[in-house]
Amino acid sequence: MTIHWCGTGLSTVPGLRRLIEARHPVTVWNRTVEKAQEAVGDLTTDIRAFDMEALTAATKQGDVVVSMLPGDWHVPLAEMCLTQGANFVSSSYIAPEMKALDDKFRNAGLACVNEVGLDPGIDHLMAHKLVADYRASDAYAADNEISFVSYCGGVPKHANAFRYKFSWAPVGVLKALRSPSRSIRNFAELNVSKPWDAISRYDAPLPTPESFEVYPNRDSLPFMEDYQFAAEWPVREFVRGTLRLNGWADAWAEIFDMVGSASDEHLQQVANKLLAENAYDEGEPDRVVLCVSLKAEKDGRSVWHKTYVMDAWGDARGTAMARLVSIPVSLAIEAVLNREIPAGVSPAPSDPKLVDTWLAEIDKLAQHLEIVTEV
Repeated sequence: MTIHWCGTGLSTVPGLRRLIEARHPVTVWNRTVEKAQEAVGDLTTDIRAFDMEALTAATKQGDVVVSMLPGDWHVPLAEMCLTQGANFVSSSYIAPEMKALDDKFRNAGLACVNEVGLDPGIDHLMAHKLVADYRASDAYAADNEISFVSYCGGVPKHANAFRYKFSWAPVGVLKALRSPSRSIRNFAELNVSKPWDAISRYDAPLPTPESFEVYPNRDSLPFMEDYQFAAEWPVREFVRGTLRLNGWADAWAEIFDMVGSASDEHLQQVANKLLAENAYDEGEPDRVVLCVSLKAEKDGRSVWHKTYVMDAWGDARGTAMARLVSIPVSLAIEAVLNREIPAGVSPAPSDPKLVDTWLAEIDKLAQHLEIVTEV
């Protein structure tokens, strides 16, 4: 069974190298062969120009196709897997069009695994771990009031005036600021059309406590079911969001004023300018902070509260972002090959054994990983 790894961008290489070094049969596909050769040419010669027809011809029954390409490729590649009898893996969110393939993958006995990168991915594992711990605790009661927050952000290890740095032209970051979000605050649904209207402070329980600016993103509500929240739980707060350095909102005020009405062409021009002014220097460390917290309250008093915290930064192994996105993807591929993930379209696993195994691997990737018991 061959792993067809498609895409060798900035956040893909450590996981790909891990698979090749483990002697899995891997074929690397990239739109630019030379860039793939720079990334893994010292480990393999099986590097090919990405082409849908050629990939389809090479994909055999039982293979695994991995899409680390732009999001619009995921569904076509997954559909190709169905025709070829192959499994599919990506780190991206499950789009409605992908979810619609669930019955087909299930009926074919094939796995279609998504949301197995950093965020989404590692955050899901942390959430599953915390919910399982809470359900098994003496403090558990169905009528406890529940608060859940999950904040993740890639930030510069050494802060700059703009409070953010880029590895590539950030037009995607700018467009994301146009996306509405849905979460729960004070037991009520909170709908936000502009992220900067919902920025708040989050105090992260890191070894040296640190506060950040955070805001909700996307639609958080479907993840309550994914995280096995019981329907009868009274949920005070539930939000999955983005984390930024303090001062980010002020530094980005002019961007907020512009982004809502700018044309795509103007947005690209702004993105190019931001990259020129706020790019990572060669060898400069990035930083990733992820905090997932679950709290239960009874009669206004906390009865259970734990937070999973991770702090990682670039080092001799490369960027924190690359290893935290791509190595979990490689773990998912191995789980598919070992038949540890059921057929159908699924996000990161909730199986306790896989959760613990994967988090043990994540512990090797981050400089700090800890469950902080706050109550």
